[in-house]
Amino acid sequence: MSDVPETTAATFCATLVDEWHRCGITDVVVAPGSRSTPLALAVAADDRLRVHVHHDERSAGFLALGLALVSGRPAPVITTSGTAAVELHPAVVEAHHARVPMICVTADRPPELRHVGAPQTVDQNRLYGHAVRWFVDPGVPDEASRPAWRSLAARAVAEATGVPAGPVQVNLPFRDPLVGRPGPLPAARDGAASWHRSLRPDTPLGEAALAEIAGRLVGRRGVIVAGATGGGRGADAPAVHDLARALGWPVLADPRSGCRTPDGTTVAHGDLLLRHAPFAEAHRPEVVVQVGEPAASKVQGQWLAGSGADLVVVGRDGAWFDPDRLAAVSIVADPTLVCTDLAERVRAERHEVDDAWLESWAAADAAAEAAVTATLAGHEPATEPGTARALVGALPDGSQLVVASSMPIRDVEWFAPARAGLAVLANRGANGIDGVVSTAVGAALGAGTAPTALLIGDVALLHDTNGLLGLGGRPLGGPLLLVVVDNDGGGIFSFLPQARQLPTDRFEQLFGTPHGVDIAALAALHDLPVTVVERDADLAPALSAGLTGTGAHVVVVRTRRDTNVAVHDELNAAVASALRQDAAG
Repeated sequence: MSDVPETTAATFCATLVDEWHRCGITDVVVAPGSRSTPLALAVAADDRLRVHVHHDERSAGFLALGLALVSGRPAPVITTSGTAAVELHPAVVEAHHARVPMICVTADRPPELRHVGAPQTVDQNRLYGHAVRWFVDPGVPDEASRPAWRSLAARAVAEATGVPAGPVQVNLPFRDPLVGRPGPLPAARDGAASWHRSLRPDTPLGEAALAEIAGRLVGRRGVIVAGATGGGRGADAPAVHDLARALGWPVLADPRSGCRTPDGTTVAHGDLLLRHAPFAEAHRPEVVVQVGEPAASKVQGQWLAGSGADLVVVGRDGAWFDPDRLAAVSIVADPTLVCTDLAERVRAERHEVDDAWLESWAAADAAAEAAVTATLAGHEPATEPGTARALVGALPDGSQLVVASSMPIRDVEWFAPARAGLAVLANRGANGIDGVVSTAVGAALGAGTAPTALLIGDVALLHDTNGLLGLGGRPLGGPLLLVVVDNDGGGIFSFLPQARQLPTDRFEQLFGTPHGVDIAALAALHDLPVTVVERDADLAPALSAGLTGTGAHVVVVRTRRDTNVAVHDELNAAVASALRQDAAG
């Protein structure tokens, strides 16, 4: 239809305005201009808002600042593109230093008109530098981005009103035609609730907030998803598990969370369980408490996103961990204190705990662990899941394990059992494979005499071979065991659709990327002791030998990428079979 573009832009803008109203916005400031037409029309059409029009963008910015100073709420200020957006900068600087909430909505030309001499076009990307609390450019609105529209509007308010409050920039490119009519808006939350609500207390949660959050949790089936909460740390495991016991919920614990300890509430094999569709469907939660970052498991993430559950996110430092834009409430506070206070509040409610809910999770996790153990016992060659399990089991209490991205972090998350006394670290801020060897060396140097191990793939090792410089014969305080899974290429790509859809030679050229480097010889060049393992039976002795002394030792575990996919499929099938038997029994 010819009117789809104008309808989409108009609907997008009407959605932003509706969500802003749900977030408590009462006033909007508009500086006249052409490129901002879709949003100006949407604001003017909504009689729930007071609209203030000012000819001068600089004055419009300070007008919005004054409204926010009095009300404590941001008044979005809308400009057209070009120097009009630049004129907001003085007010942005004042809002930044005075910690006043402000939302700068800068209309922009679409990408195809930038950097080609089109009129009224300047680089508006992060136009106000470090003065803003948050910058976003979601691109030209289209139907594919429709599920994110309400989240975009609500998050702008949450970021502007955070601790400390301040300005945000929402840069919105629009294509012609700029005049259109809105269609049906995306679904909103029940009642008048905003899509996101952010609680950012300077102190532990007050009684009102505790009562509100506890009210979302008590008497409902839910799960706690525990991940790292910043700086390689998680919440204190006892606090998280105490809240889980108070609610009668399982804890789906990422290895980095510190919560993957043997406990009646710990679920170590969430990814494996949720790959079995009947189990996943029967165990849909009504509410989810996410403590820290999401896990690496895509299966778990998709299950949570599709569950329809209320999502409460608890984070330590204000980082926004909500990739599916589903968080009803985001709490920025010490997760340990939040869990402790919530557990006390939940117990005060004296609600009846559904023991069967937690027991079904625990039984399924035990069945999965038994199936994984039995399946791997039948493999004579060394396997990548078996290597991850063996390494986690071989490390003594007080050790730390650094895990590379791609398959190593997933194999630890999916297949390693729960255990205490082990700190798991990973460079998951950007999820890259650069610098992992050097990170592990730094962790070992900071650990004193405690053992440190690194689980890494061959490609990640080759990305950071300079991390091996000077490591041979160097005392580190404690042992550093580098376990390199060598499958001659990028193993994770074998699990992706490219492996099935491309001819083998093209897949190997672009994704498998075999390098042919002798990893053992490379380690030897750095004067590092090396053990090569190809059989599962030889793995445990090699790991044990590498965990002695005060220097580095390399264990190279040779596997095949095609066989690795088959092993993962076999493990998934074994767990599914165990769950079917458990359900039948």
